[in-house]
Amino acid sequence: MLDLSADELLSTTRAVRHRLDFSRPVPWRLIEECVDLAVQAPTGRNRQRWHFVVVTDARRRAALADVFRRAVAVVDPGVSRLSHRDVQRMTMHSRSMTQMVSGFQHLYDNIHRVPAIVVPCVEGRTDGASALAQSMTWGSILPAVWSFMLAARARGLGTVWTTAQGPLEREMAQVLGVPYDEVMLAAFIPLAFTLGTEFRPAPRVPRDQILHRDRW
Repeated sequence: MLDLSADELLSTTRAVRHRLDFSRPVPWRLIEECVDLAVQAPTGRNRQRWHFVVVTDARRRAALADVFRRAVAVVDPGVSRLSHRDVQRMTMHSRSMTQMVSGFQHLYDNIHRVPAIVVPCVEGRTDGASALAQSMTWGSILPAVWSFMLAARARGLGTVWTTAQGPLEREMAQVLGVPYDEVMLAAFIPLAFTLGTEFRPAPRVPRDQILHRDRW
């Protein structure tokens, strides 16, 4: 366990791409500990619809890596469209953007080497659902996944939330044996020990641009 305060844990749990250690397997007991903490997160109506599919088998990881790389090539116009404000915020700290692009390429090139891949799932699908139904479903898996990522950081492990499952979700579900019509793949998260354990808070947009008091 790393000696981190709660504030340090929250402010230094980064999206780790460059600094994933591909040479060290992740002990299953650490994964179990992270899942045990993850399911202490709040869940809508206490339904606890969460699932975590964790892949460590080399052949299955290779199959997932293949889907990951092909999914990256699928362009969704609705997702790729950026507003002027999006671009302003993304490029406010140019070094961060450069690191992110470089990190993504590194992950793309080495995804098959990641020792464990975590695919959090949630029972129920939100295809065409109302905003209320979506918020209830995603609100029941996102807190648990973030808790998993925080627990991993505390144990010297790195993670990065990716949406690689999205474009080819049905195919990835088939690789994992997940019943696609009943269960939604929420993310695709590489998991590995980190190269070094020191991480710093990231540069972000100023608070006065995002904090609203009493009204917008």
